[in-house]
Parts: sequence; structure tokens; C-alpha cells
Amino acid sequence: MARILMVITGADSLTLADGTSHPTGYWAEEVVASHRALREAGIEVDIATPGGVRPTVDPISLDERGGVPEAAAAEFRAYLESLDDQLARPLVLAEVDAADYDGVYLPGGHGPMQDLARDADLGRLLTDTDRSGKIVAALCHGPAGLLSAVGADGAFAFAGRRLTVFTDEEEGQGGLKDASPYLVESRLRGLGAVVESGPAWSSTVVVDRNVITGQNPQSSADTAHQVVKALG
Repeated sequence: MARILMVITGADSLTLADGTSHPTGYWAEEVVASHRALREAGIEVDIATPGGVRPTVDPISLDERGGVPEAAAAEFRAYLESLDDQLARPLVLAEVDAADYDGVYLPGGHGPMQDLARDADLGRLLTDTDRSGKIVAALCHGPAGLLSAVGADGAFAFAGRRLTVFTDEEEGQGGLKDASPYLVESRLRGLGAVVESGPAWSSTVVVDRNVITGQNPQSSADTAHQVVKALG
């Protein structure tokens, strides 16, 4: 059975451009739709966080403030409840060995911008996974985690690679807008990634060999299905 490590942010807030703290966490739909699609395909999914902390769901990903109808929010809550044993006791990211997995999957929410983007253990894991040709998948703001994969020489592991991410346009329309401490799309471009995007809020997935990325929450299931396809 194939085995995927889902790395979820452990942050429950994001420090904004003005220094204030914004409550956040992981985006419910991205974890739920991704985890469900992988499990339905018979893939084993482990969950890890920095320090093994219990991850926090972004509250607006479960109500209409985040554009989530109550029926969908209820579905997401129920699925997350079914994962409670894993979420309550996730693996410690620093203790994970890339050799034990067929790939790494990073769902979003604004949380990854706070912790995963600068987590050295994640950077090591992603670099090792990519070098071995195994799957590196990231969704929405999850590609912020790719920013951690910068070597001691300053080289970005994913420079020159084609990928997508929650766009600067989408951040302006429905994200944190000017309050954001940085824009993930712009930061990735600055490090040399080749960012490709579809229309705002469209399901858009970019596959570059073993690197699979989705643009936004609408891309959650399609991103996971591409991982399933890549795993054969």
C-alpha cells in the first residue's frame, strides 16, 4: 500500500504586516477533501505537524465568512471528527524519515506561512523526497512550505520547477489582501519557481514530474486525484 505523509501547519495565528496577530490554522476543506480522496484510493495517510502539536482548523474555513455553506461545514466537521485520533496525536515532523513514505502532501490555510515556510525539518524532508523522485504535493497556501527548502548555499530546491499556488490576485480578492506579511506566489517566483495559474478560484493543478500543486481550496480533490494517478 502506498503511504503519504500529510504535513499540516501547527500555527494557530499569522503575524500580519502591521505586527498584529491574525487567527488562522489549516483550511478544513483542503485537509478533508485531500485526505478522503487519498484514503478512498487505498493510500495510507499519516499526519505530522511541527513539534507534534495538535493542528488548529481555521475558524472561517467552517462558516460563511470563508464562503463555506453550513451543509459543507457540517460535512467537514464530521470528517475531521473521524480523524480526531490522528489530529490529537500527530507525528513529530522532526522525527519523520522521508524514506518511509511515497510522498509528502502539504494542505494550506494561512498557517503554513507562519511555521512551515521556515521549518528546517520540513525543508530537509522536502529536499530528500524530491531528490528521490517521490511525490511532493502542495495545495493553496501549502506551497509556502516549499519556501523551507533552501540549502546552506542559498539554493532553492524547487527553482525552475513548474507549480501553482494561491495567487496574489486571489489573496487580494478573498485572502488577507494588503495585511498579508508576504505574498506566497511572489515569494516563490523570487526564488526561481515557475508559477503557473488558472483563473481566480478555478480548480487548477500543475504537475511537473513528481511535483504536484493545486491553486486554491477548489483544487483540493483534483490535487489529491493527481497524486493518486502519479502513484499508479
